Amino acid sequence: MLSRRLIRIKAFKTLFAYEGAHADNALSAQKTLVESCDKVKDLYYFMLNITSSLVRVAEDKIAAGMKKLKPTEEDLHPNLKFVHNRFAALLSDDPEFGRYCLRRGLQWGEYEPFVRHVYNSMVTKDYYRDYMASAEDSFEADCRLFSCIFQDEFEDNEELESLLEDLSLLWVDDLAFALNAIIAGIGETARKRHIVHPSTFLKEDDKDFALRLLAESIARYDEYFALLSEHLDNWKSDRVVLTDATLIILGITEAVVFPTIPVKVTINEYVEIAKYYSTPNSRVFVNGILDRIIQEKIASGEVVKQGRGLYEQ
Repeated sequence: MLSRRLIRIKAFKTLFAYEGAHADNALSAQKTLVESCDKVKDLYYFMLNITSSLVRVAEDKIAAGMKKLKPTEEDLHPNLKFVHNRFAALLSDDPEFGRYCLRRGLQWGEYEPFVRHVYNSMVTKDYYRDYMASAEDSFEADCRLFSCIFQDEFEDNEELESLLEDLSLLWVDDLAFALNAIIAGIGETARKRHIVHPSTFLKEDDKDFALRLLAESIARYDEYFALLSEHLDNWKSDRVVLTDATLIILGITEAVVFPTIPVKVTINEYVEIAKYYSTPNSRVFVNGILDRIIQEKIASGEVVKQGRGLYEQ
């Protein structure tokens, strides 16, 4: 599930917090990193679980319409296409999905006002109206509707961000990734016709990568910070922001410890992370210092890559 970039971001945040707190328990930091990665999977399931809650809101509205003293023709003969959505039903009936959400407390019951706001928003959208009016009645169309809902209703949603902040400090930053993963998962479900259950890590060696990257960076932090300080031109090490130092140390560690990851990939990844998590000038600073140090370590033989093209800049 997690991309390598997101793993690097998680490692960066964990190392940043570890060094900022002057902690001294590397195993505890590794546990924190794994929990942070697992939280992305929790967010994936939590957001996906809103599907059945939206259907229940629609069912409640239909029931309320039929109980009116003077129901309209639409109240008496409602369009049931959404409440009979087969993707929502498949998800609701999936025992593994239900057990996971129940065990981890990933329920929307106490957030009904937000669910209703989402429902009231989506029913005004063209994608929903087109779905309800379409003569197409297929599992694929039912899946496409929920892809549209996850694409349209949750990004840049301040109410949702506030709700997620109360549940987990990690979730707001992970939301965009989780939504994209959900949309991809719905597409895969449409093709395979069963619910796809993601693992936290795409491959087992991704977990090993995360844990080793963090552990080696902690072990080498003082050594590489001193090395970083030696490469500063007219700049004191105490003026280097901790975010930049953390990214550079992670980059040096990755270049040294992982022989099959190309140098270009390592540098580009930490430069891209610097764009979002550090100062406006950090991208150039991280790129310059990281490139110089890695080139020196290539020349000294400390950075050794296995395979053609892995040294290219």
